[in-house]
Amino acid sequence: MTSPWYEGAQFLEPLFEFSGACAGCGETPYLRILSQLFGDRMIVANATGCSSIFGGNLPTTPWTSNAQGRGPAWSNSLFEDNAEFGLGMRISVDKHTEMVGELLLRMKGKIDPQLVEDILTARQKTESDIAMQRARVERLNVLLEQINHPDAAHLRSIAEYFIRRSVWLVGGDGWAYDIGSSGLDHALASGKDINVLVLDTEVYSNTGGQMSKATPTAATAKFASAGKRVGKKDLAMQAISYGNVYVAQIAMGANPQQTLLALREAEAYPGPSLVLAYSHCIAHGIDMEKGLDQQDLAVASGYWPLIRYNPTLRQAKKNPFVLDSPRPTIPLTEYAYRELRYKDLQRSNPEEADYLMRLAQEIVDLRWQNYENMAGWKAEAFQPMA
Repeated sequence: MTSPWYEGAQFLEPLFEFSGACAGCGETPYLRILSQLFGDRMIVANATGCSSIFGGNLPTTPWTSNAQGRGPAWSNSLFEDNAEFGLGMRISVDKHTEMVGELLLRMKGKIDPQLVEDILTARQKTESDIAMQRARVERLNVLLEQINHPDAAHLRSIAEYFIRRSVWLVGGDGWAYDIGSSGLDHALASGKDINVLVLDTEVYSNTGGQMSKATPTAATAKFASAGKRVGKKDLAMQAISYGNVYVAQIAMGANPQQTLLALREAEAYPGPSLVLAYSHCIAHGIDMEKGLDQQDLAVASGYWPLIRYNPTLRQAKKNPFVLDSPRPTIPLTEYAYRELRYKDLQRSNPEEADYLMRLAQEIVDLRWQNYENMAGWKAEAFQPMA
């Protein structure tokens, strides 16, 4: 399932490469595409977990720079405080941006007033906007070299902050759903322009498959060997309840176009954004060569609906909640029983597995019906699959 836009994106230079993650890892493709889209101006706060291990296995790192020396600035923090860590990065960037603006205004008499105005009021939503701003900043630096003044030297040292920084808080479900959930909630509630990417494997992958609040009903994991009996936390709905947070749920294997669209919308949104990315994992007990196929089945079963909640659509009198995937075409079992984390219980306790799978299907149906209502679909009412 490709498109000219998706294929074209692959010609962009990746600034995340040679990660050393498990072969077929479902997390790394999202980081790669993120680095292709925003890598030359991206700042990453990475929660401890798989993505921090393969992202910072020093003395090597897969994060790199382009020919101009630009690339992601990356740092790692713990499970419990990565959201606050990333929020601090955003606050620091905002302060630097405020400082360069003040310095530029002080130099207004020595620099072309029109250039000053253009830099301070530049629209920086698209990559073409960013390229134009880079050209302005380069012109500014040339002028500053000719001015013998301490303010000119200071401004040159931080002029890069005229270019909008893309701050990303990255981590897994163990961070976002569990240990760091209160910090993530705090960061989203700040209203700051942060972007959160949750690489959702639904299980603490870095500890070899531990249960989390992201683990789905009927799946087995460490501390849930008899199958998880309660539903997965709906982190998307929690964030949507704020009303001013951009929220998306994506699966590259099901719809790469929607993945690209969501990432670009999230980054352009002038406030907090949350992107939940379905990430297949070796802990699921699947053939990792078929990982993207399994993502497609997750969406086809209705288990992982593709959604986008964009608050800016309200300004155009449109429904901010968009349901990007069609109604389920297969039962949950057709997706689930391709994975060892579900099949284990079926082998050891078939009756319990059957009961939990019926419960899981009911949860999928209820969530899907809720999402259809939010999207305002006017077609014939949704009927759960028999």
